[in-house]
Amino acid sequence: MQVSAHLREVRISPQKTRLVADMVRGKTAAQALSILRYLPQKASYFIEKCLNSAIANAENNLGADVDDLRISEIYVNQGMKLKRIRARARGRANRILKPYSAITITVSDTTKESR
Repeated sequence: MQVSAHLREVRISPQKTRLVADMVRGKTAAQALSILRYLPQKASYFIEKCLNSAIANAENNLGADVDDLRISEIYVNQGMKLKRIRARARGRANRILKPYSAITITVSDTTKESR
């Protein structure tokens, strides 16, 4: 049994978010939550929010036991880019790109996978 949750249009770059996602990949849900709660990075808040949503989906929709859940997949894709302009010398302009992320977490039941 696999359940996923998506969090889209998160205002942080995917490169920074992937660093935090790599820390919790493959961990149990309880371990991942305790790691994310004490990380100083901004991305840990968004990944924790998405992980809580995936756990709630598994518990409410499929009746899974929360203690047996493990992060089977976590990936961060690039979302939209906000385009801004910064004034430069001699009437010119430089473009500033502010990237967004799309986080996807899939949790699975560890006891049923091992059988």
